Amino acid sequence: MMKLNHFVILGMTLVVSSEVATGVVGNTLLNAVNPSTNLNGIAVAQTRPATRPGVFVAGEKPTSGTARIINVNGQRYIEFDSSFKTSEQGPDLHVILDTSQKPPQSYQNSNGYVNLGKLHKFNGTQRYPIPAAINLANFKSVVIWCRMANATFGYATLGGTSNASAQ
Repeated sequence: MMKLNHFVILGMTLVVSSEVATGVVGNTLLNAVNPSTNLNGIAVAQTRPATRPGVFVAGEKPTSGTARIINVNGQRYIEFDSSFKTSEQGPDLHVILDTSQKPPQSYQNSNGYVNLGKLHKFNGTQRYPIPAAINLANFKSVVIWCRMANATFGYATLGGTSNASAQ
């Protein structure tokens, strides 16, 4: 049986268990699975500040929601929020980072973008790891791209960088 502890921080409830801790304070999302820090039997969540948020806009298909770069235990991710949604008409959708703020409708060569992998699902929260060798300062947008049709379904222009996330 899982024991839950509740805390109120600035009007927000933080639910902490021995397995999961979640909550939001300002623009920082707290979420840790099996938290390792323990203070008097209370698990403490590790923070992962969201940086460079961007709002999705339609390309070839309706696409909405927000993307942001997060850092969890030294691993960077592109994370889509719960309001993310794109068309289910793409047979081969991928998530890519592009060097331009407004990516092309179709790609003529593989220069200028990094493919982070297949889209996990057409809507809802999801996360894609960013390889450590990628310098995020060079990338200006995240794109939902149909590889089979070579079509940009939608994209989000990423906001300004911070020193910690741009490396």
